Amino acid sequence: MTTNENTSVARSSSLGGKAYLALGILLVAACLRAAITAVGPLIGDIRLSTGLSNTLVGMLTTLPLIAFAILSPLAPRVARRYGIEAILLASLIALTVGIIVRSLPTAAALFVGTAVLGSAIAFGNVLLPGLIKRDFSHRVGVMTGAYSVSMNGWAALASGVSVPLAHGLGFGWQGALGCWALLSLIALVLWVPQAFAKRRANAGQSAVGASSGGLWRSRLAWQVTLFMGLQSLGFYVSITWLPEVLHDRGLTIAQAGWLLSLMQFVSLPTTFAVPVLAGRRASQRGLAVIITLLCLIGYTGLLSSRGALVPLWIVLLGLGQGGSISLALTLFALRSRNAQQAAELSGMAQSLGYLLAAVGPTLLGYLHDATRDWTIPIVILIAVTVIQLFAGLGAGRNAYVSSGSGA
Repeated sequence: MTTNENTSVARSSSLGGKAYLALGILLVAACLRAAITAVGPLIGDIRLSTGLSNTLVGMLTTLPLIAFAILSPLAPRVARRYGIEAILLASLIALTVGIIVRSLPTAAALFVGTAVLGSAIAFGNVLLPGLIKRDFSHRVGVMTGAYSVSMNGWAALASGVSVPLAHGLGFGWQGALGCWALLSLIALVLWVPQAFAKRRANAGQSAVGASSGGLWRSRLAWQVTLFMGLQSLGFYVSITWLPEVLHDRGLTIAQAGWLLSLMQFVSLPTTFAVPVLAGRRASQRGLAVIITLLCLIGYTGLLSSRGALVPLWIVLLGLGQGGSISLALTLFALRSRNAQQAAELSGMAQSLGYLLAAVGPTLLGYLHDATRDWTIPIVILIAVTVIQLFAGLGAGRNAYVSSGSGA
């Protein structure tokens, strides 16, 4: 057994075993999307209450993505110094504060709180794949699937209950968004033993060793990054504008919110299954093709249909998006040789990937404002998905990222 493996076992044993660590990972993952996906169904309420344009309201989804892009490369460096567990605890504290600030009754607080919570989530996004590579190296697929299901399941719930909380229970959009601070607070409290374990000495080295560098010259790393960014662009555009698209086509805003929730709930089977299948295969190209084609069919269906088939297109889109995000997260571990390289690949892919994704909600909101129609935005999503297909063919090949200009 290697030194890192001995350290990992000792750390896990001091906290009641790896089962406790796995539970902690699932709780942290639960907080990584809910505060963002809760916004989409409430955009109409927020716009009416604040007088903001669609372009500015789209920034409520874009701001976290910008934070992801800026902070993702810093996460592995900070974790080397302070340890993954301690940084995740600090992130949960910042996330709770950001959610509360976002719910205050001013437009400025809305954007400041969104920026803070996005910054907090950025660290969790990057560090969880490295943590799984370190402590669950032989169960990467299963653990990635499990934490992806937790992340997406709570994201789906947040989308579905936003309107009932705001209207049915009378919380208003501020209360409906603010209630997610409770989830992050629970995760925070239960993560404390991880951050303050007695045997976390030399946490920086045991968490993610020294920097390996060189990924920016790796063609494979760029392909993983492009696949991550394009699938993220589609997902964040969907959670931001899909309720408005469906509302413009005759559905009530509550029905549109539940269809958004349906899209995320039906993603759970592929969210879990794809990483498990990916971990058993040397190449993930076939999986990349299948899940991307599901997205492509879903977007094309939404472009051409307004009737009873809409739920079918939503289901196909959900299955494709669930598999896409979990495959992207799994590739961080499968295309890397060790935990540090996984963290760095995660940082690179999420930094540039989310910078690309950040363009989506605001750009498509602007195009809708300019054209008063959703046709052009959906056509753009179809084109993005086609490019994602080719990126997946490259990212899914059986190879490891290198520091040279080759793989």
